[in-house]
Amino acid sequence: MHDIIKLLSRISSQITLDEPMYKHTTFKIGGPADVFVQPGDDEELAFVVQTCKEAGVPCFILGNGSNLLVKDGGIRGVVVSTVNLSNLRLLGDNKILAGAGVLLSSLSKFAYASNLAGLEFAEGIPGSVGGAVVMNAGAYGGEISQIFHTATIFNSNFQLIELSSADMAFSYRKSTAQKAGHVVMSAIFQLSPGDAKKIAAKMAECKESRTSKQPLNLPSAGSTFKRPPGKFAGKLIMDCGLRGYAVGRACVSEKHCGFVVNNGGATASDVLAVMEHVEYTVQKKFGIRLEPEVKIVGE
Repeated sequence: MHDIIKLLSRISSQITLDEPMYKHTTFKIGGPADVFVQPGDDEELAFVVQTCKEAGVPCFILGNGSNLLVKDGGIRGVVVSTVNLSNLRLLGDNKILAGAGVLLSSLSKFAYASNLAGLEFAEGIPGSVGGAVVMNAGAYGGEISQIFHTATIFNSNFQLIELSSADMAFSYRKSTAQKAGHVVMSAIFQLSPGDAKKIAAKMAECKESRTSKQPLNLPSAGSTFKRPPGKFAGKLIMDCGLRGYAVGRACVSEKHCGFVVNNGGATASDVLAVMEHVEYTVQKKFGIRLEPEVKIVGE
């Protein structure tokens, strides 16, 4: 690991050792990362990724940490944060370019300020552009695939290439980038001219729905499980009588059963135990296998 640190020190990135990952996830949970790097731009990010892969050192790309559970033992290798990839600008033809580290909430507000419609659903989603593109994030009837135009990615052959919507082959919470392990540097979104008052009203509606229905007062990773075809994970969990079910300081939210929340001091082991019991109970009662939406990493 000393050698990789020496190599990465050639760039101006901020590098820290044994960085607690609970500081970088919305769950406020997670052990230390061996090496934590915050590249300053696309070029530095590409350098870090290529250097790690050529040295055979595990490399994990971190966005806003909003759909992530890091295990208590932490992450071996290098964690690369995209927080500094924050380019955000208006292009012609009603397009917006956003760096991987731009928060979806910031992107939504930028679109509103530009009188462009299509990103209202993203108001309040805590993720960043890179992760949102990779997992085709969505809410309230909208998703990234609906307004996606192109993305600049760094692929496994260490090439910067542009992928179209067709190339990305979006599906529910999936994309080509996710399957192939591409690193999203930035994305361009195709929007449409809109009325500022209508855009603001829709954003307010999405925000109100999120605030009234979701346990935003407690740390979580958002929806814990993917939506089964034709069903709602939260409803299935509630119908199993699991509202409030707890292990340690982690529990099924009293407000919305589709969320596992951190009641303060929860460990990843607590969360995983709750998830395992929920999956087992729903499978036993309804014959439906719940699939985690939250990404689980580390050891």
